[in-house]
Amino acid sequence: MTLSPFAGKPAPAELLVDIPRLVTAYYTGQPDASISTQRVAFGTSGHRGSSFDLSFNEWHVLAISQAICLYREAQGITGPLFVGIDTHALSTPAGASALEVLAANGVTVMIAEGDEYTPTPAVSHAILCYNRGRTTGLADGIVITPSHNPPQSGGYKYNPTNGGPADTHITKWIEAKANELLANKLAGVKRIGYEQALKAPTTHRHDYVNTYVADLINVIDFDAIRGAKLRLGVDPLGGAGVRYWSAIAEHYRLDLDVVNKEVDSTFRFMTVDWDGQIRMDPSSSHAMQGLIGLKERFDVAFACDPDHDRHGIVTPSGGLLAPNNYLAVSIDYLFQNRPQWRADAAVGKTVVSSGLIDRVAKRLGRRLYEVPVGFKWFADGLFDGSLGFGGEESAGASFLRKDGGVWSTDKDGLIPALLAAEMTARTGRDPSQAYRALTEELGEPFSVRVDAKANPEQKALLSKLSPEQVTSTELAGEQIQSILSKAPGNDQAIGGLKVMTENGWFAARPSGTEDIYKIYAESFIGDDHLKQLVAEAQTLVDGAISTK
Repeated sequence: MTLSPFAGKPAPAELLVDIPRLVTAYYTGQPDASISTQRVAFGTSGHRGSSFDLSFNEWHVLAISQAICLYREAQGITGPLFVGIDTHALSTPAGASALEVLAANGVTVMIAEGDEYTPTPAVSHAILCYNRGRTTGLADGIVITPSHNPPQSGGYKYNPTNGGPADTHITKWIEAKANELLANKLAGVKRIGYEQALKAPTTHRHDYVNTYVADLINVIDFDAIRGAKLRLGVDPLGGAGVRYWSAIAEHYRLDLDVVNKEVDSTFRFMTVDWDGQIRMDPSSSHAMQGLIGLKERFDVAFACDPDHDRHGIVTPSGGLLAPNNYLAVSIDYLFQNRPQWRADAAVGKTVVSSGLIDRVAKRLGRRLYEVPVGFKWFADGLFDGSLGFGGEESAGASFLRKDGGVWSTDKDGLIPALLAAEMTARTGRDPSQAYRALTEELGEPFSVRVDAKANPEQKALLSKLSPEQVTSTELAGEQIQSILSKAPGNDQAIGGLKVMTENGWFAARPSGTEDIYKIYAESFIGDDHLKQLVAEAQTLVDGAISTK
């Protein structure tokens, strides 16, 4: 990848989005449903886009909201719908548009007290707490967020009654219905004015902050953190959890410094990501320069993205941990320090997460549950306790309560951050030191992700490749042990291919938005072996998807 000259530097004025123009475009643009890029399209984390290019504006939000109302009616979902929004500029107007439709349809809606921003995990937590012990009148939720995407982005996620990200069969239904409404110029969308919607008898306020914060005692050992007198730092990256961190520090009497309490929808306080975009990605060293620069002030520091479903961990001894490395450390710690978890609770990972997790699970004697990319695949296991932990390579994770009960079935950036403090307090080693000890015992992984060109036809071929189409028996000097087109944990298609040897692997998947495919590779031998893996992977894949 080519680094931008702005990478890792404070965002210059010319990179800041024009918020008045962005919001004006939200209300004035009219998408054309016959153009694919202007239609509703649910990916692994809902529908995302920008009002600047007619991919996320008022029409999309009205159509998706009406489609969700129709889905709830078809499924007999009659409980309250918990709604959260993050700090992106498009989230507040989108939240207002959604409420106008939900209220017009008579849906009982739970919006935040004081119009607080609400993290994704707080919505998942609220759904699960409401539904506990119920079999009818179940709740579901909406989070209006494009996650860590740039400031001009908007996003809309639906969480069904299990509290997690909606499965494909749900999102396809909502997507199709929303696009039908778009094509019909919103005919069939019920809507009332915003002030009327706020005053509707079905619109209620919910204290997301204090409900979530008070319950954290059942997930994290705060006594250990407080007793160790750790100095903790957190950068909410201008996200929905800004007030949550101050509430956590006060409630649990922690020495926790919120280093940035600013909410500014231009995100001007960020350092620029690798490609010249402002992106609130807590796993990117370029975007995280502000907190990395403060690492000596704290025993452990952490950050979360705007909807707080991703985490980044910073230590004095190692700086910013790579997401995969911290997932392995967390799993190793949790399964040895949560005695009330089920003895058969498994370790959940995606097919492109580190092989170090496989080795940790094997050493712990725990079953590995390996699934395609997408946190939705972990929701059911986290819900019933058969998964102790679910994590993905992009710094998203959640895990069970201390008693083995469900906490969140969506990604939760706050609890992995707080876990870093707990493990430091209880073991005397910060997560970077724990990672070094782990690799001394199990081997150190070297990993990379690269992009390779592929046209739409080739991308379609890659997504449908079968193991039989790969004729090679060796990869980077080692015998190929397995070739996967389906995830071993749930036998679902991975949308590409994964090839494994004893000391390395690669996975190739087509991009959903660009004419490229992505190669993820990892070696337990070294950098030279990793480069060989990538080169041979590209040759192997290019041969398999050749259209000549």
